[in-house]
Amino acid sequence: MAMDLPPGAETPDENAEEASAPACILTFNASDASGAGGIAGDVSTIAAMGAHALPVVTALLMRDTAEVFDQHVIDADAVVEQARCILEDITVSGIKVGFLGNTDNVSAVAEVLSDYPDVPVVSYLPGLSFMEDDDQNTYLDAFRELILPATEVLIGNHKTLTDFLLPDWDSDRPASPRELAVAAAEHGTRFVLVTGVMLPAKGAGQFIDNVLASPQGALTGEKFEMFEATFVGAGDTLSAAMAALLGAAAELQAAVGEALQFLDQSLDAGFRPGMGGVVPDRFFWALPPGEEEEGDETIEEALSDDATEVGGSRSVH
Repeated sequence: MAMDLPPGAETPDENAEEASAPACILTFNASDASGAGGIAGDVSTIAAMGAHALPVVTALLMRDTAEVFDQHVIDADAVVEQARCILEDITVSGIKVGFLGNTDNVSAVAEVLSDYPDVPVVSYLPGLSFMEDDDQNTYLDAFRELILPATEVLIGNHKTLTDFLLPDWDSDRPASPRELAVAAAEHGTRFVLVTGVMLPAKGAGQFIDNVLASPQGALTGEKFEMFEATFVGAGDTLSAAMAALLGAAAELQAAVGEALQFLDQSLDAGFRPGMGGVVPDRFFWALPPGEEEEGDETIEEALSDDATEVGGSRSVH
C-alpha cells in the first residue's frame, strides 16, 4: 500500500536512487559448495568490493576444499534463461566469465556476450585437470574461439595460460606475459593478467610476479612473497574483483593494482575450514583486529600443519 508523504515532502528522485546504486556485475560460474571459489566466491568478492553480484550458475561442482570429484552441467537453455531474465531487468556494468561446464554452455554464454559488446568482460581460466582429456580439449578450443573475442582481460596462472595460449611452446625459458598477450590478442583479447610468474630467488625470499600485459609489453603488476600453502579460490577472487572494479569504471591499471592488493590481503587473512586448502577471507577488512571466529583456522595455523604444499602461496589456481 502506498504511503502518504508528509506535507511539504518531495517525491523521491528515482534518478538519484539509481545513481547511488552499486555497480551490478553479472557472473557466469559453477556452484562450489565449499564456498572457496565458483559462484559463492564471486558473490562474496563482488560484495566485498562494494558492487552487487548477479550470479548465473553454469554447473554444479562436486568438490571439497582439496579437490574436484565430479561435475553436473546445467543445461545451456537454463543458463541462457537465467542470464536473459536478469539482463532484461537490470543494467549490468561488468561481466565475469568463470568455469562454464561444457562446450554447449560456452556457445550459449558467448551468444549472450555478443549482445553486450560495450560491457567489460573479465574471463578467468582455472585449471581443468578434473575433466577428461577429450572434454577438456574441446572445452578449451570452444573457450578460445568464442569467449576470448569478447574478453577485455583474461586472467590465469602462468602455466595454465601458457598451456592454453601457447600449447606448442618448447623453449627452455618460460613464455613472457607479453608473449601470452600476443597469443591472446590473436583471438581478440586485449589484455592478460598473468599470475604466478616465478622470479629468480634473491636473498632469503622467493617471489612470484603478477603481470598485466598487452601485445606491446608489460603494463603493471605486483610481486608477492611465496610461502608454502595450498589456496582454493584465489583465481575466482582476483577475477571477480577485477570485474567489479572495471564495472565501477575504474581505470584498468589502477583496477589491477587494487584487485591484486585485495587478493593479497584476502590470502593473508585466509583460513582453512576443512582438511584441504586455505580459503581466502574476502571480508578481512570487516573483522576487528584480534577477533577471529572460534574454530576457523588462520593461515598461520594452517601453515604449521601438514597441508599439501604448492610452489607458491599467492599464485592463482
